Amino acid sequence: MNLPELDTTNLIAIAAALGWASGLRLYAVVFFTGLAGYLGWVQLPQGLALLQNELVLGTAGLLVLTEFFADKIPGLDTVWDAIHTFIRIPAGAALAAGVFGGDSTAWATVAALLGGTLAATSHTAKATTRAAANTSPEPFSNIGLSLLGDAAVPTMLWLSWAHPALFFVVLALSVVLALVTTVVLFRFLRALWRRFTAPHPAPA
Repeated sequence: MNLPELDTTNLIAIAAALGWASGLRLYAVVFFTGLAGYLGWVQLPQGLALLQNELVLGTAGLLVLTEFFADKIPGLDTVWDAIHTFIRIPAGAALAAGVFGGDSTAWATVAALLGGTLAATSHTAKATTRAAANTSPEPFSNIGLSLLGDAAVPTMLWLSWAHPALFFVVLALSVVLALVTTVVLFRFLRALWRRFTAPHPAPA
């Protein structure tokens, strides 16, 4: 099957998608991207060819299942996000750089900065949103938010390959929404923390 050549716009879109999506579901990004290349649906750039390796695919698939369930348990999802703060952001930068890794050091550096920034933005918004959702006793909001993230990742990856112009529009809206959500919910969580840690007057 002859796959279309990727131009610079496509490559930038793919790098941005890999970075942004890594902030939400790193293992799903690795698995779906590698699987698409392995099955011949897309032609992966040389810097991402390792993702097609069967061992990488198997490991990523196992981690996808682990994260799928861990992300839907209130409390555990916040711990999972806290741990992955140190994993998702550098991994998002590395995956984005891999799009240009075999062609241009300058472009790879720019892609790494872009991917890391987008991963940090989406990860922070996700972690803040889920922490706020955990203040509610019911589990359904957590599960709903988790399923939304499950669907968003493959959708954004597909858009970056098939419709890069539309992807950039959706990405811009997503970044704005993430920034607003982070600020609003951070203030909410800070106010909640202050209320719980404020000294209470002793009973008369």
